[in-house]
Amino acid sequence: MLSFEPATVFSSRHLADIFSTAPMRAIFGESNSLASMLLVEAALARVQGQLGVISAEAAAAITSAARAERLDLDELAAGTLRAGLPVVNLVEQLIRLTGKPHGEFVHWGATSQDIMDTALVMQIRDALELVERDLESLISAITELARTHRDTPMVGRTKLQHAIPITFGFKASVWLSGLLRHRERLAELRPRVLQVQFGGAVGTFASLGDDGDRVRAGLARELGLAEPLVAWHAARDALAETVCLLGLISTSLSKIATDVVLMAQTEVGEVLEPGGQGHGGSSTMPHKRNPIICEQILSTGSALRRLASAMLDASVHDHERATGPWQAEWLLLPEAFMLIARAMGNAIRLCTGLVVRPDAMQANLGRTQGLIAAEAVMMALAPHVGRHHAHEMVGAACTHAIASGLTLAQSLARDPAVTAHLTPHEVEAAADPARYVGQSGREVDRVLAASADRPGRAAQQAKWSGTP
Repeated sequence: MLSFEPATVFSSRHLADIFSTAPMRAIFGESNSLASMLLVEAALARVQGQLGVISAEAAAAITSAARAERLDLDELAAGTLRAGLPVVNLVEQLIRLTGKPHGEFVHWGATSQDIMDTALVMQIRDALELVERDLESLISAITELARTHRDTPMVGRTKLQHAIPITFGFKASVWLSGLLRHRERLAELRPRVLQVQFGGAVGTFASLGDDGDRVRAGLARELGLAEPLVAWHAARDALAETVCLLGLISTSLSKIATDVVLMAQTEVGEVLEPGGQGHGGSSTMPHKRNPIICEQILSTGSALRRLASAMLDASVHDHERATGPWQAEWLLLPEAFMLIARAMGNAIRLCTGLVVRPDAMQANLGRTQGLIAAEAVMMALAPHVGRHHAHEMVGAACTHAIASGLTLAQSLARDPAVTAHLTPHEVEAAADPARYVGQSGREVDRVLAASADRPGRAAQQAKWSGTP
């Protein structure tokens, strides 16, 4: 009996849920991987039985025998080590389990990569369902943040410095806009990646002759997958696109986490991660509330984006069947899905329970005593003295305000060149940060409308399959 000691975070009892989720681990776990390969073998036999390529009796016997719980896993492990892939011994065991004479028709006209690639696509289909579910939950959570805080003013920052005011709803709508693009990308990806693989040794149906294309079409229908234009044994762009999409999603999640981490700093205090007993606790500092959800999003995102790069390299296959890159996919693709699953779960938790502090946002708007509204004053003066001259006048007033400790409005009110054109009331109004959020609310509304404008699931399914 072979024995395995957990050696990665994905198999560690105390770390697995930091970097992955149980539902995604189940999709790419050993049991489901083997069951998926056997499902493809059984489906192939049934289709060939229906087409008369093999007998109906053989098809029924193979389908009955193709059960993962009947496999000898120790034999499979040893056979995989010898052959370099699991299908060789899996087929040997399936032949034996089917018995004579029908076992001789197992794997008829197929090659190992046909089985493994198609099984992988079926796993990807299930995994993308989880990604889509989480994506919609996250879109819903951020939509609510944007709607609730449409008009909540806060500091807009560029290069980590105060720029001009925005609303928190506007910031959230920027987060949301990226997720809406990922929603579109996911729908567009599916028909390219969810394709059956079947063509035999080099993809030409040589062992099946005229029956080859009919078997491939039937197998696609049986498994609910699309037919490819041609065998894709050595054309791996769709799988690379899949991992790159996961990498892109991770960049959006990491953007959210980065903003939240910076806004949650003690000196800023505009938001806080969801709390709870022991959340973000320190072993030595009782007062700490560390941003552990954001930490996990950022760490999984960094790892995932490296996988996307590696997956692009692994997509360069030699001739009709590759020497090495294919096996690299076995490492990269499941790990990418496990990482994105945890990152998505963390982002949902973060945005659903995010503690927003409008009072701190208002306090930070006032930290520079009106300087954040300098552009607003400049634009109020510009029609009278020209934009360039107004920029110089307000710049001088800002310098004086900083040196003297005055507010921007007080500094401006002491300048006759300013008061010659603007009344004290007009200066005060222009220097009020809360009044200078531009079209933040209107932009939020545009994004919220786009978020709500989504075709129904049935319409999307029809689009993926190309049916009217």
